[in-house]
Amino acid sequence: MSTPKADATRDRVIAELNDPLAELGLDIEAVELTPAGKRRVLRIACDKDGGVTLDDIAEATRVVSDVLDESDALGEQPYTLEVTSRGVDRPLSLPRHWRRNADRLVKVTLIEGGEVTGRIQASDEDGVDLDVDGTKSRVAYVDIAKALVQIEFNRTGGQG
Repeated sequence: MSTPKADATRDRVIAELNDPLAELGLDIEAVELTPAGKRRVLRIACDKDGGVTLDDIAEATRVVSDVLDESDALGEQPYTLEVTSRGVDRPLSLPRHWRRNADRLVKVTLIEGGEVTGRIQASDEDGVDLDVDGTKSRVAYVDIAKALVQIEFNRTGGQG
């Protein structure tokens, strides 16, 4: 459970980092600030079209560190910085998440109940077209409660 102060700190960190990371072509996907003894851990997840590389993460870490060193957004309490990629375990919640996962298998939980598992064929600002066992199925984002990319280990003829 987050506190109003923690939410305000997170919002300020996002505001200060949004433009510098956008200059690198990166979107901020998540910012988490958690206590760890006398320190805190600041985790920032980033993503971009085509996925992030280790070089992207290294450059983002340098930029984030420089920006936060010049800022008082985190106050005086020490923190450990972790910059990561979005990761497949995070739910698809924005149109760009769907676009970036084209051709991946997803499991969609619908708001009104039920689940659909299919491969992302196309997506736009309103919804996604899934291939569900060879049949095209359109799902509007407003009808989705949760969607997760499924890990595929032995997929042939595509990415895995």
